[in-house]
Amino acid sequence: MKIKQVLKDKKQYLSLLLLADEQESMIDTYLERGTMYVLDDNGIKCECVVTDEGNEILEIKNLATDPNYQGKGYGRAIIDFISQKYQHLYSILQVGTGETPLTIPFYEKCGFIRSHRVKNFFINYYDHPIYENGIQLIDMIYLQKNLTFQKRRHGFKTKR
Repeated sequence: MKIKQVLKDKKQYLSLLLLADEQESMIDTYLERGTMYVLDDNGIKCECVVTDEGNEILEIKNLATDPNYQGKGYGRAIIDFISQKYQHLYSILQVGTGETPLTIPFYEKCGFIRSHRVKNFFINYYDHPIYENGIQLIDMIYLQKNLTFQKRRHGFKTKR
C-alpha cells in the first residue's frame, strides 16, 4: 500500500471525487487549491483532498473509497497518513459532511468529534437535492480532530 500526492491532472480521479461530492462545480471550488493524495494498493482504492483553512486548520474537502473496497481500512489509512503528515503544521484536522448514519460514525471512529453545524448548507450550495442512503442532506456537520496532542506525543512543539 502506497499513498502518493497528485500534482497534476487531478480530474483523472473525478469518478472517485464524485462519490464524496456529487456536484462537479463544488469540487472545482477546492480541487486546484487543495492538496490531493491517492492510496494505491494494486490500483487506486481511495483519494483525499485537503485544504488550508487558516488558523492552523486543515480541512478534508473530499475523501472517497472505491465502493468495491469500502470497509477494508483504506479511508482510515489515508486519514492516519494525513494526520501524521500535517501534525507539525496544523493544530486541527476538520471535515464537513452530511448527517448520515455511515459518515459520522466513520469519522468518529477515526478520532473526530462533532464541532459545529452549518444550517441548510446542502440546500443553499447545491443545485439539486443530495441524498445519501435515502436521507436528504440539509445541514453540513463539521467534525474536528485535534492534532496538537499528536504533536506533543511525537515530540513536536505547537506552532504559535
